[in-house]
This record gives sequence, structure tokens and C-alpha cells, in this order.
Amino acid sequence: MKSGYSSIDRFVHRLALGNLAMQKLLADMENHFHAALLRQIPVERPVFITSLPRAGTTLLLDVLFGTGGFASQTYRDMPFVLCPLLWHAVSCGFQRNAEARERAHGDGRMVGYDSAEAFEEVLWKAYWPQKYAPGHVLTWSAADRDVEFEEAFANHMRKVIAARAGGAGGNLRYLSKNNANVARLPLLAEVFPDCTILIPFRNPVDQAGSLAAQHANFLAKHAQDRFTKTYMEWIGHHQFGPALRPIAFPDTSVGSSIEPDFWLSYWDRAFRHILRNFPPQAVLIDYDELCENPDEGLRRITDALGIPDSVLRGQAPHFRRANRHAATADLRFRADIQDTYSALRRKAVEAAVRID
Repeated sequence: MKSGYSSIDRFVHRLALGNLAMQKLLADMENHFHAALLRQIPVERPVFITSLPRAGTTLLLDVLFGTGGFASQTYRDMPFVLCPLLWHAVSCGFQRNAEARERAHGDGRMVGYDSAEAFEEVLWKAYWPQKYAPGHVLTWSAADRDVEFEEAFANHMRKVIAARAGGAGGNLRYLSKNNANVARLPLLAEVFPDCTILIPFRNPVDQAGSLAAQHANFLAKHAQDRFTKTYMEWIGHHQFGPALRPIAFPDTSVGSSIEPDFWLSYWDRAFRHILRNFPPQAVLIDYDELCENPDEGLRRITDALGIPDSVLRGQAPHFRRANRHAATADLRFRADIQDTYSALRRKAVEAAVRID
């Protein structure tokens, strides 16, 4: 199976994403050309959706983006994701309308050029290359402050808002889904004190099983199409397949990624790290509970974001129980993982009570 990218598409992607130094330079030029516009756009109350994959992050992105009150990157921004205004000016004459098609995950999500997508990690890769080791991605702390990066990030948010709004942006708020942001929660909270960070989670056996299944899926796909593997690496999607670079959470076991226990242990290390570094701006969402009682769960999300309940009215049918995954006896009775899961559920309930 080959990707749908033509030779020209591949050349342009390689030119744009294979040389982030050039994109940074173009982004600086864009900042200069659009300085007056960007000054009109405030960066207020951004929303970051993050978690380990397979916890409903993409669905939350789609639902919130679909309200019309948020600005997120879309496939229209590819491949010059750091300079969307410049790229739109260049590409507007040959932009295409295409039917939505199922994404590579094979999970039923249909995507088109105007679908929101997770491209924010390209910015982090451009400014923090030292964090991306050959076999893993390092974590960030609140001490990892960098004035140049923070200015670039704020301008990036403004440009995404301007690109979606076609101008100064009105009341649009920046929205991103970036699974790797679990590695930098304290820094996000420090840099954007008025942000909201939504962190969904699932039953560990089900989420770990889904992670393992997607890893196998992408191992097979990338074995047949090397360009898609390179593409995933370019955009910082290191969650699955040959491009896998686990986040180096404390005590993360090395192990074999083809074994289910690798993913369950990774789930445990990740969410223990989240609990240890949980900022006040973060909101835990029990995705299983959200699917069981979506009206109530969506109300709590709107309350956490400070938007009217009516904004997400009618979205409940999108939240259906995800696939269940069988657990071996070894996985089922891991006491440390059950402790982590119980702690997450307690904290999610505490947050719900506080919001109510």
C-alpha cells in the first residue's frame, strides 16, 4: 500500500518539513510582514488537549473545533505549518477540494483539507531539537523557559487564529491537540497561565491494548511505504510504528514495543508523571465515563472552558464506548497500575465536584 502523495507533494513536504531552519526563517519573515495584523490578535485562554494517544483526544479536538469558537491547524496548513499565512497566500490559487477519507489509523475518522489536525509539534521540534534523542523524547520542566520560543509560540497561535478567521480573529481561541504535551505540562502552565489543559484517559488495559494495536498497524503500513514513516517523523508523531520514540518518563522501561506489557507499563509511567506534574489549569477527563454519560461529561467540559453548555449540545452521539481489549492475568492484576488508575479516577471526580 502506497500513500496518496504525488512526487510533487513529496518534494514540497521534504522541502518544508525536512528543513525546519528554513521554515523558522520564513515564519520570522511572516511575523514582519503581518506585524500589524498580529498585534490585533490577543492570545487568551488557549486550550491544549493532550494525553497518551487512543484516549479520545482527536474526538475532543473535532468536537471543539466544530463549534466555530476555536482556531486549530488544519491540513490546509501543510506542509508549511510554521508560516500558515504565507503558505495560504502562495497556495490559494491551487488549493483543492477533496472528499474526506479515513485516516491511516483505520479508526473511522474521516479527514479532509479543512479537518483540524495535530501539527503543533513541528514548532516544538524546530526550537527544541536537543529534546529529541534518537530513541526517545525528553521531558520539559517549568524551568525550561526560552524567550525566543515563547514569542514564536504566541505568534504561531496568532497566525493560526488569523488563518482560520481570515483576519484579526474575533473571539477565536487557539486550540491544539498534541499528545506530546504530556511531556511539558508544567511549562505550558507557566507560559500560559490562563490556559486550559484537557487530559482524557481510559481504562489502562483498553488504552494500552489500543496503543499496541496501532503500533502494529503502523509497523505494517510503514514497511510498505517509507515516505509515510518519514512524514510522521517530520511532524513529530513519534507514538507508533518505526518512528516510535517514547517519551522518557521517569522509570520508563525499555522492553520490546511489540509486547502488550510494554504499553501497559508505558501507560502507568505516563500517567504517574502527569499526576506528579499536574498543574491547576489541567482537567482530567475519564473518557469511559464521558461515553457512559456524555451529556453530563460535555457540560463539565464546557464549564471548564468557560463556554455555554449549549455550544456542545447535540454532540453526545459522537461519544460511544471505545473497543474493549482483553487482558492477560499478568496485566489484570498489576497493583501499581490499578493504583495509578484509581488515582486518576479520584482526581477526575474531584475536578467534577469543583466545577459543579
